[in-house]
Amino acid sequence: MHQPYPWPEGKRAAFVFSMDVDSDSPWAWISRDRSGPLYLSHLEQRRFGLREGIWRVLDLLERFDIRGSFYVPGAVAEAHPYLLPKLIAGGHEVGLHGWFHEFVTEISDAEFSEALERSLDLFHRQTGQRPRGFRSPAWEMTPYMLAEVQRLGLYDSSLSGFDHPYQIGGVTEIPVQWAMDDAVYWKFLGGGGDLAPPFAPAQVLEIWQQEWRGLQDFGGLLMLTVHDYITPRAHRLKVLETLLAEVRETPGAWIARACDLADWHNSLSEKHHWQASPTAPAGP
Repeated sequence: MHQPYPWPEGKRAAFVFSMDVDSDSPWAWISRDRSGPLYLSHLEQRRFGLREGIWRVLDLLERFDIRGSFYVPGAVAEAHPYLLPKLIAGGHEVGLHGWFHEFVTEISDAEFSEALERSLDLFHRQTGQRPRGFRSPAWEMTPYMLAEVQRLGLYDSSLSGFDHPYQIGGVTEIPVQWAMDDAVYWKFLGGGGDLAPPFAPAQVLEIWQQEWRGLQDFGGLLMLTVHDYITPRAHRLKVLETLLAEVRETPGAWIARACDLADWHNSLSEKHHWQASPTAPAGP
């Protein structure tokens, strides 16, 4: 019989609110070798995130007394030095998310390591704290990347092998799920690169609610991931508000940050020898 994941204090399921604070970093990465004109449409949509979006979400989290995990590209933190200290002062976690939100397929192993270590140094200088976790841009990992995350003693939140914390390649994984990411439903920047119009808010709310209700039966983790410039639009913010209200009212729900789940899982592995580990990929 399947052994349910042992959450603390008899909790039935866990919920983590996370935000990937991409802002304009993907635009900067794509435009790094720009030789043509500067187009403003995508850039301005993305800049909505730190002008308006993230503050709307932070106000909402404060209303529900929820602390979340915010994964920030190094270039975004460097350009907005107030951001990381502000998030930490609110009790939230800040984690690494590349430097320019670089796509894994477009950088070398050496470039990945440089971006990771450069981000670590910046986060420490801005906050006085060493970040605990890493989330890969576009949620892709290679064996080399996983080995680097392990070398630096970070947890990862980029993979989807279980719907509760687990170990892979010696790294504690706090899993994600594409169905619980706002970008797959609502990322529509225009300019010919988007294939379908955004989903109606009610459709997304139903998917997210049904996943949360189902995970309670299995004792799983719902890792919700939103972006600073996508969900905070007014009609979508109501979806987030409705979901957070239901989660907050759910008996037996553990609402925590990803770093809290990593600590809990590590304590289980050390004290009770509990683990669910897939076959780890070969190292580099």
